[in-house]
Amino acid sequence: MREREHGIGPTAAALLVFAFLATPAASQTAADTRLGVGKPVTETELGAYFSIPPSGRGLPPGHGSAREGAMVFQEQCAACHGDKLQGNMAPGIGADRLIGGRGSLATSNPIKTTESYWPYATTLFDYVKRAMPFNAPGSLTDDQVYAVVAYILSEGNVIKSEETLDATSLPKVRMPNRDGFIPDPRPELSLYR
Repeated sequence: MREREHGIGPTAAALLVFAFLATPAASQTAADTRLGVGKPVTETELGAYFSIPPSGRGLPPGHGSAREGAMVFQEQCAACHGDKLQGNMAPGIGADRLIGGRGSLATSNPIKTTESYWPYATTLFDYVKRAMPFNAPGSLTDDQVYAVVAYILSEGNVIKSEETLDATSLPKVRMPNRDGFIPDPRPELSLYR
């Protein structure tokens, strides 16, 4: 009677344990993993669950220029972000503008763009790679992501239009408002770096 007050009874618990042990994943050999469950994860699979930090650690191979990025942007991004990165506020399809807004963050009318709000180019790469385009996130190749980021940064006069971005050059890009943020003083943040 007491077991039923707290949830499932001993018979139901025994059935759940038996059902778990009878599954194919549970019957795999211990050589697969320490617990004998699942399969070993590859570096590529694991990489999908970690973001690129400001240092650029983990950036993939590849490269892209602003010229290449202009073509990818028109095909994949312009419908939402506007053909000139000016944004599109049409209901149901609109997205924020991507350029402009420098110096506006601390005003009563902040304009959040890559120039005003994004402190690191590497995390911009990470965001585009994971979340864009909106209708097919993660579908761009690494070269396309480097190119789109190069195009956005070039149009915002953050980099020169002839520059090519890759895993070496991207972390060196100095975003216009990098120093415009106040560090978070919470001590537990050191656990995540």
